[in-house]
Amino acid sequence: MFVILVYDVGEKRVQKVHKICKSYLTWVQKSVFEGEITKAKYIQLLTKLKEVMKEDEDSLLVYKFRTKKYYERDSFGIEKPSWEDFIL
Repeated sequence: MFVILVYDVGEKRVQKVHKICKSYLTWVQKSVFEGEITKAKYIQLLTKLKEVMKEDEDSLLVYKFRTKKYYERDSFGIEKPSWEDFIL
């Protein structure tokens, strides 16, 4: 499946949440990640995030798509460079 993950967490947990997300998905900007992920990896990701997050202070949104085929993204302003831009 293809997912878009957005988080808003306390300052003390930002780095931990970012690191977890980055190991499963592609960083798009600030607290936004996207990418293809299997159901098993998705469950692992959520389990790790729930261990770090405080449900009474933090929030997490995940938009799930069956496939990237029906996904379209418009981007405005400065785009974060892709890791592919750094390959020589």
